Amino acid sequence: MRHPGIPTGVHVLLEREGRVLLMRRAGTGFFDGLFSLPGGHVEEGESVVATAVREMAEELGVVLDPDSVAVLGVVHRRSDTNRIDFFVRALSWRGEPHIAEPDKCDALNWFPLDDLPEAVVPYIRDALAEGPGPWIRESGWC
Repeated sequence: MRHPGIPTGVHVLLEREGRVLLMRRAGTGFFDGLFSLPGGHVEEGESVVATAVREMAEELGVVLDPDSVAVLGVVHRRSDTNRIDFFVRALSWRGEPHIAEPDKCDALNWFPLDDLPEAVVPYIRDALAEGPGPWIRESGWC
C-alpha cells in the first residue's frame, strides 16, 4: 500500500528595501482575508525549489532562478492534517511582482517585517519572527 505522505507547502520570502511581500488570500476557503507569503503545495514529483519557482511564476508573474532560492526554515504543524511547510528566501528574481491569480488573491503589499498587518496567517507570522535561519519549528502539537 502506498503511503499518502504529508501535505507539503513552500512559502517564499521576497524582500525589497527592508520590506517583505505579502498577499491577501481570497476565494480559496483557507485563511481568506489574511495576508500570507506567496507559495503553494509541492506537486507529485516536484522538489521544494521547483515548487518555489513554479509558484512565483503562477502567483506573482516573476521568474525565480533555482540557484537564487535559500532555505530559511521548516514548520511541522498540526492543522486540519499533519503538514510540513518549507520557508525559503528568493535572493533575486526577474520581473515586477503583481497579482497573477486574482481568483486567489485580492491584495499585494510590501510591509516592514517589524510592522506587519494585524491580519496575517498565524503560522506565517510566527515563521517570519524566527529570523534568517536556518530553523525548525513545531506548531499546534501541544
